[in-house]
Amino acid sequence: MCVIKWSKVNDSMWPSTDDVSRFLYNFVIAILRMDETKENLAFKGVAERLTLGITRILENMPGVVDVRFAEREPAEKRSLLSWEQKNTCILPEDLRDFYLTTDGFTITWSVKLDDECVPLGCMMVSSVARLSPLLQPVSLFALPNAPSLADLDWEESNTESGLERAHAAPHFDTRSRIFELDSCGGNGKVCLVYKNCTPGVVAQQSEIWFLDRSLCWHFLTATFTSYYRLMITHLGLPEWQYVFTPYGPSPQAKQWASLYQPLTFSCELSLADPAGESHLNKLDPTKAFKGKSKTPAPKKKQSTQCSSGAAAKVQGNTGRHSGAKR
Repeated sequence: MCVIKWSKVNDSMWPSTDDVSRFLYNFVIAILRMDETKENLAFKGVAERLTLGITRILENMPGVVDVRFAEREPAEKRSLLSWEQKNTCILPEDLRDFYLTTDGFTITWSVKLDDECVPLGCMMVSSVARLSPLLQPVSLFALPNAPSLADLDWEESNTESGLERAHAAPHFDTRSRIFELDSCGGNGKVCLVYKNCTPGVVAQQSEIWFLDRSLCWHFLTATFTSYYRLMITHLGLPEWQYVFTPYGPSPQAKQWASLYQPLTFSCELSLADPAGESHLNKLDPTKAFKGKSKTPAPKKKQSTQCSSGAAAKVQGNTGRHSGAKR
């Protein structure tokens, strides 16, 4: 027979109310931290796939410091619909998916020179709110004959090459709708361009073009995905868009490209010049420093006349002396 002995339990053996509340508080904090850690890991995975691992590549490069990736929330669908209704354009599918993942994109990195951090690379895609038209509507207070970018449009029928005919340049008037994707640090503008537009009709086909500082258009890619990969490949170096222009980037930009992008830079040089010669100004010393024929100065004529006069005087004196001897 089992006998159970009941004893009086002391109240001090049970936890107090403060201990229970403290335990519950710590438990909730631990769960929130676990959720936050999971979210951070998930975001890092998304950022790694979004940047194609370019941040790790930049951090491992010699001299590269301060690699920053701006974290942004996804854009809302209503903001995309509002943009399309406002601008009478349909966003391309790849760009729409990009904005639904992150509302804009920015990666910046610097280099260390003489113990100073110098900003160098920048990869940027404007947010939906900043995807504004390049050509703003004419103000009501503007002069009727005031010059505008539309005055730069002209027709070139005989001088266009085959590539230019396949990719006709955009127009600054109502025939094209142009939106700025990247300001390129003041070296130009990368634009989302809708061509062959009709007022009041929704535009659907788009391309990516580069507008340089001389207001000349240069075709980059047909889709946003191709442009995005191109931007990542060039590491956002200064003036990398000028690689797709006839005149190319500046000598300083070429030096940075040869330092941090040697493989792509050498391939681009070989494509630009199959003979392997760089397009540099060649100086011919025989022509540059060739002497010019100088016309005789009037002073020299006077000196010859003086010398001839002096010779005549000498001859006259000699004649006089000879006459005196006779």
